[in-house]
Amino acid sequence: MRCPFCAHDDSQVKDSRPTEDNTAIRRRRQCNSCGARFTTFERVQLRDITVLKSGGPDGEERREAFDRSKIEQSVALACRKRGIAQERLDQLVSGIQRQIETLGESEVDAKQIGEMVMDGLRQLDSVAYIRFASVYRDFSEARDFQEFASSVRDMGDT
Repeated sequence: MRCPFCAHDDSQVKDSRPTEDNTAIRRRRQCNSCGARFTTFERVQLRDITVLKSGGPDGEERREAFDRSKIEQSVALACRKRGIAQERLDQLVSGIQRQIETLGESEVDAKQIGEMVMDGLRQLDSVAYIRFASVYRDFSEARDFQEFASSVRDMGDT
């Protein structure tokens, strides 16, 4: 494993343990060159998944490899300062990744992934759900927030 500090190719595993939700192995490593310590995560990947994205500047559909960290970043940003335990965020992201992998498809539409994230955040935290929706659905005016927030409130009343 390449050291993120000095780019040396050789490191030594000092400690391994499963993550809280048992979906990955957390490894503490030490670089044999500079001595720096860092953490890596090893996860099961059932198949290579490609994400289909549309709406680029030229209007063409693009393909890119599925990247779990993009979902992690989006969820973390939506949940920022909400007091939600990191373990719950990890469980949400792992659940979304499992849903994607169990679709049985090698290509998944980015919109489908976005809807999975929306569903997960709706169940986790209404403020995080609205934050994510504001970016995902491209809210352009305060009225968009008001309408969406009132629909979230109405869902909670039923």
